[in-house]
Amino acid sequence: MSFPDPNSLVCSKVLEKTELTLIKLSNSLKIANLSRNFLKEIVIPLAVYFNSLERKKDPYFIGFTGGQGSGKTTLSEFVQLVLQLGFDKKTIGFSLDDIYKTPEEREEDAKNIHPLCRVRGVPGTHDIQLGLDTLDSLCSAVSSTLTSIPAFSKPLDRHMPKDTWRKYKGRPDFIFFDGWCVGSKPISTENWKRPMNKLEEEEDPEGIWSKWSNKELDGNYQVLFNRFDILLMIKVPNMEHVYESRWIQEKTLAKTLTDPELKKKIMTKEEVWRFVMHYERLTRYILEEMPSFADIVLKRDQHFNFSFIKTSK
Repeated sequence: MSFPDPNSLVCSKVLEKTELTLIKLSNSLKIANLSRNFLKEIVIPLAVYFNSLERKKDPYFIGFTGGQGSGKTTLSEFVQLVLQLGFDKKTIGFSLDDIYKTPEEREEDAKNIHPLCRVRGVPGTHDIQLGLDTLDSLCSAVSSTLTSIPAFSKPLDRHMPKDTWRKYKGRPDFIFFDGWCVGSKPISTENWKRPMNKLEEEEDPEGIWSKWSNKELDGNYQVLFNRFDILLMIKVPNMEHVYESRWIQEKTLAKTLTDPELKKKIMTKEEVWRFVMHYERLTRYILEEMPSFADIVLKRDQHFNFSFIKTSK
């Protein structure tokens, strides 16, 4: 099936059926000024397209990727809701952020490899086997199977207690997985670029940490990413936009926290800038290279307007 026209009868009917619930979701996520065009032009056509895919035994595994604060997790939630309400499909989603290594594991890597390994985020700081095990459980599930979905608290910098993880019953029709570098491929080590920013200049001038992370990306990350049926990329204008989006994300997080101790862990703007420098090398590579092999590419401008620029390989 070709990618659906947002003005088609099927898209219009699905929008009518789900719009009020989508607006409620946007309110719960504290999204200000949700554009109806975002629902009509982006969310609904994506859900209609995914629903039109040829049925297969295993769930469809769909990756959403984009820079920090690009909106990939939010878009995933909206699309899943439309599939559930509009088409009676079973969906589950989790994130690369949900399968971080523990602080203790990262500290061990920091001692053995490089001090920057203790900072979560880049390839090498995730428990990819946990992601693969979760995926395998969902794909092989029968109607009575309960799969625990990992959950990680960024403010606490550790996984939530396992007995509090969501339990998904049965086998879903769709599994959504999102993350800033989801689907990315390792950077060629030929003509390796010099330090990309102040962080690398000061803390990794020889590239020990950045090359270690790149090598990690070439391992089990590719095993997980190669299982995607569809990879969707949200392409932001430039690296500077990633910095600004991550700062907006941090300010939004601050509004949702009620625990005074957790609020103290919110980063300042300067801390956010320093934090995003950890991701810059791979992010720039992703912005340049991923549009050529992602299945669907959405462009997002500095005003948070979305548009399709690619809908097939």
